[in-house]
Amino acid sequence: MSQDFSFAIKRIRFDENYRPSDNTRITTNFANLARGASRQENLRNTLKMIDNRFNALAHWDNPNADRYSVELDIISVDIDVEGNGQTFPTIEILKTHIIDHKNNQRIEGIVGNNFSSYVRDYDFSVLLPAHNKDQSKFSLPENYGELHGKIFKSFLNSETYKSNFAKSPVICLSVSTTKTYQRTTNQHPILGVEYQQDDYSLTDEYFAKMGLKVRYFMPQGSVAPLAFYHHGDLLSDYTDLELIGTISTMESFQKIYRPEIYNANAAAGQVYQPSLSYQDFSLTQIVYDREERSRLAIEQGKWTEEHFIKPYKSILEQWAASYSDKSTADKTEAA
Repeated sequence: MSQDFSFAIKRIRFDENYRPSDNTRITTNFANLARGASRQENLRNTLKMIDNRFNALAHWDNPNADRYSVELDIISVDIDVEGNGQTFPTIEILKTHIIDHKNNQRIEGIVGNNFSSYVRDYDFSVLLPAHNKDQSKFSLPENYGELHGKIFKSFLNSETYKSNFAKSPVICLSVSTTKTYQRTTNQHPILGVEYQQDDYSLTDEYFAKMGLKVRYFMPQGSVAPLAFYHHGDLLSDYTDLELIGTISTMESFQKIYRPEIYNANAAAGQVYQPSLSYQDFSLTQIVYDREERSRLAIEQGKWTEEHFIKPYKSILEQWAASYSDKSTADKTEAA
């Protein structure tokens, strides 16, 4: 196996005083909320939504629905390609902690949740459109997502990850508006009712290159299923409170980002196709600029091409060609 790159982690608390760092992707969902005249009110309202949802799901021994609150840390992962201390911002994820006010405990939650990546911006907003510019039929570039996937798996297998996080990550995202989901009879006490679909989305396939499988669940009180990307066994590897931390955090974010889906006034039925053109939904009192986010993703993808893809092209290609990930492959096959 080729010499792996080294990774460094930085943590920033996501609270009402949060201000994005210079290296944070400004289209990252939580960074978008923390800008503009309404920034502090946005953050305060978002955190309250998360706590309320957590207490609604963790309702046992919680008569006043105020036993728990959620702390969020933004985990920024920088990669050092040449081993000379020069780093590039690679990944941003969220880490939850649960505060049990009844027992005065701080309980470690799941790492992952949100997922942000400059290289993914490059893949989706620069490489993919350029490849399909003059083609009559949509297709993927050769080895699409392979580099990003191997960087992510390398991070998960690194001592940096293992020394900071006890369990594998869970990424929780919106379901795809291009796919149809079928309700099943399988129901989990926390994750809720499971949905399935016959054809994976482009995002599902992209995360598979990162070594992550996907399952779709609609928790009790939700109106649409969420996509959970994970290693191992999603239903048995995590405690109830850990899963509730992820659900409450990411469902609250999705109500803000995609209210047409996650703040709809009617719940998903037996057969469900998400749509951003759906009109019967409620808005949160939180300001979010979705159009700006889409526009800036292209700018950030081009910035990544200029500062990461092109300067390290030969190193990255050689590393990716010789990289093997037996530990992650074994876990994926065995699951």
